[in-house]
Amino acid sequence: MKFLVDICAGKRLADWLRDHGYDVLEVRDRAPTMEDDKILQWAYIEKRVVVTMDKDFGTLAVALNQPHNGIVRLPDVPVLERQRMMDQVILNHSQDLENCAIITVSRKHIRVRL
Repeated sequence: MKFLVDICAGKRLADWLRDHGYDVLEVRDRAPTMEDDKILQWAYIEKRVVVTMDKDFGTLAVALNQPHNGIVRLPDVPVLERQRMMDQVILNHSQDLENCAIITVSRKHIRVRL
């Protein structure tokens, strides 16, 4: 699985994903001020799952029907919880991500929208 990690999701999470063998790129390395629609387009072209804290990606994908290869949103997950929650997403929802799901993670639950 390939990921594109938004700046707000953090370098720590990107490094953790890399340490677990995933192909990871970070928005911060290409253009730290890149607009969300351009991030989503980049991820789509490279067949990457966007990992973000930003709620706008759900709007872009659902309301504006922009194509994507999956989105993991961690809108209210504290820094110290992100790795654990991302591990749960990958462990339990890899197939959903391969089917371009939008997964929203909170401290209490994981919601999958196909």
